Amino acid sequence: MESFGSDFSSGSSSGKMDTGTIMEQVKVQIAVANAQELLQRMTDKCFKKCIGKPGSTLDNSEHKCIAMCMDRYMDAWNTVSRAYNSRLQRERARI
Repeated sequence: MESFGSDFSSGSSSGKMDTGTIMEQVKVQIAVANAQELLQRMTDKCFKKCIGKPGSTLDNSEHKCIAMCMDRYMDAWNTVSRAYNSRLQRERARI
């Protein structure tokens, strides 16, 4: 991210930034940040739920618990995400 400023140049001779390109780059950065936050929250929640005593390896029940917890978390997140997007579309249609 050290080249933050240079990533947004449009390459035109006037030196103006292409707002469409900037918006797309911002959307990608937001999507990456959201994915990282989702993964961190899921990891924290499932670790607390499934791991009694941290050690060098997971036993079979911990492994199974982690897998099921992550599956349920992703299913719930996808359900909420679809409902939210559907609501946004309905709200935008009213405008």
